[in-house]
Amino acid sequence: MINFGIVSNVIGVLLIVIGGFMLTALPFSFYFDSGDEADLFYSALITMAVGALLYVSRIQGNENIGKREGYLIVALGWLGISFCSTLPYLISGVMPDMHNAFFESVSGLTTTGASVLTDIESVPKGILFWRSMTQWIGGMGIIVLTVAIFPLLGIGGVELFVAEAPGPTSDKLHPRIKETAKRLWFLYVGLTGSLTLLLYFYGMEFYDAINHALTTMATGGFSTKNASMAYFEAPVLQYIVTAYMFMAGVNYTVIYFGVTRQFTKVWRSDEFKTYVILVLILIAMVTATVYHVTDLPLERAFRDSAFQVISILTTTGYVTADYTAWTPALTLLFFILLFVGACAGSTAGGIKIIRHLVFFKNSFLEFKRLLHPKALIRIKIDRQLVAPRILTHILVFLLIYLILFVAGSLSMTVVLADFKDPVLTAIGAVATSLGNVGPGIGQVGPVDNFAAIPPVGKWILSLLMLLGRLELFSILILFLPYFWRLK
Repeated sequence: MINFGIVSNVIGVLLIVIGGFMLTALPFSFYFDSGDEADLFYSALITMAVGALLYVSRIQGNENIGKREGYLIVALGWLGISFCSTLPYLISGVMPDMHNAFFESVSGLTTTGASVLTDIESVPKGILFWRSMTQWIGGMGIIVLTVAIFPLLGIGGVELFVAEAPGPTSDKLHPRIKETAKRLWFLYVGLTGSLTLLLYFYGMEFYDAINHALTTMATGGFSTKNASMAYFEAPVLQYIVTAYMFMAGVNYTVIYFGVTRQFTKVWRSDEFKTYVILVLILIAMVTATVYHVTDLPLERAFRDSAFQVISILTTTGYVTADYTAWTPALTLLFFILLFVGACAGSTAGGIKIIRHLVFFKNSFLEFKRLLHPKALIRIKIDRQLVAPRILTHILVFLLIYLILFVAGSLSMTVVLADFKDPVLTAIGAVATSLGNVGPGIGQVGPVDNFAAIPPVGKWILSLLMLLGRLELFSILILFLPYFWRLK
């Protein structure tokens, strides 16, 4: 029988924590006198009150968290946090409609970065900081899920981490989670703080610096400016953000090895090597094309190309140039990148490079198996054999991902029937939502947003963002009848 008591207990604690994070926006409200102090305070109070009720009114049960309780905590926890995160938008009147507020909240917490705000700079400073904070919270939450929780549930690309990954094992659950959490918080907070200082030192206002640091390390892409990072024309700022976006797309286990100077372990990661090589090849290709077809100087062509390639590949979604205006071929290339993602164990969304790597390695070896049907030919990642169960899991994940993309695109094409380019906009919106990227193609491209999407479309895209961010299985399994059957 499912232990709903412990589920209620954990979700209650999560909401109390989220309410506490809402209060971090108050200093900016008071400093800028933006008039949203009461809105943020009441939002935090309501959120913490709901969390406290869930915590104290728990159903009697034991303290054990099984797999089914784990799935419910992940799915219902993120859903509850998403609804509570709408309160600052709703109470302040910045987004009085639930479909817009929920879309913005889900986009923040899943670090997608798709927005319905048409004039970001007019939003009160406290609310705008909370908007950035939702992405930072979501980025940290995803790292904890993929390193500490998903392996216990048997899902996620994290199963293919290097052997020394600090994630927990079933026989040493509590001490390893505590150890993992300390390391992750140290890295995440440290990188966010260092980026804030660098951006401030090189000319950004402190408020803009901390907001962009929060959303860069979360690979979220929410900006305080309508023009996104294109507003900050100083090349050094764009190069700094490019470098940190790249780091944010790296497996945090690999980052830890790098910080502790275990460079042999860093380069032992097949996924990291693939990530580096892929980034370099893409930047070279796009730079050469942009320099050839535009009148931009070489440095600007390189800077814009590197920024946009890394922004889309890491699913950050910042914009310094309209990549859909370069060439049709590059538009298609960037659309394909919506399905790639960066490394597992990072804050990036998408399918993840590790899954693509396993898929292509297995496809290549299948030709060898045709020639040598009796030979036992196995896949190795990081010098370790990939278990057949993990291979099956990855293939099923890719199939379900494709099914969701097709079904979502068909649904959104119907919803967007009155748009100028309904098919292009539909596949762009679905791909970017499912991959948690932000900008897409069509009328949701890098210079547009999602404000014009009808309400039903926003609910569909919000669901896709949650599905993509939570590795599909953790939500879809709740719709299966045998999940709810008594043991």
